[in-house]
Amino acid sequence: VQLQASGGGLVQPGGSLRLSCVASGFSLDVYATGWFRQAPGKEREGISGIHPSDGTTYYADSVKGRFTISRDSAKNTVYLQMDSLKPEDTAVYYCAAGFPTWYTFEDEYDYWGEGTLVTVSS
Repeated sequence: VQLQASGGGLVQPGGSLRLSCVASGFSLDVYATGWFRQAPGKEREGISGIHPSDGTTYYADSVKGRFTISRDSAKNTVYLQMDSLKPEDTAVYYCAAGFPTWYTFEDEYDYWGEGTLVTVSS
């Protein structure tokens, strides 16, 4: 059982990145998936999530309108498309899977991927 996040990198302000979260050993059609990030010197925050059955989504106010979460069931992968990136989006991004009562309740997730670093800088 494994969850793997990837796709981070260095991007200029206003640019885009797409993060991937690939699951093995379990299905993301069954588990809710959340994206979290932790900026230097700050606590980890939940920024997005997707429901496994009906596909409803959640976005934190800080990313709403700029980030889009989606799922490809055939690839057992959840994506986080990040557009109009800002320097304050610089953080290590994590994906998690589980059955949380709300997407930001990180203690309620069962599986975590290793983080992927996103740096937004000119």
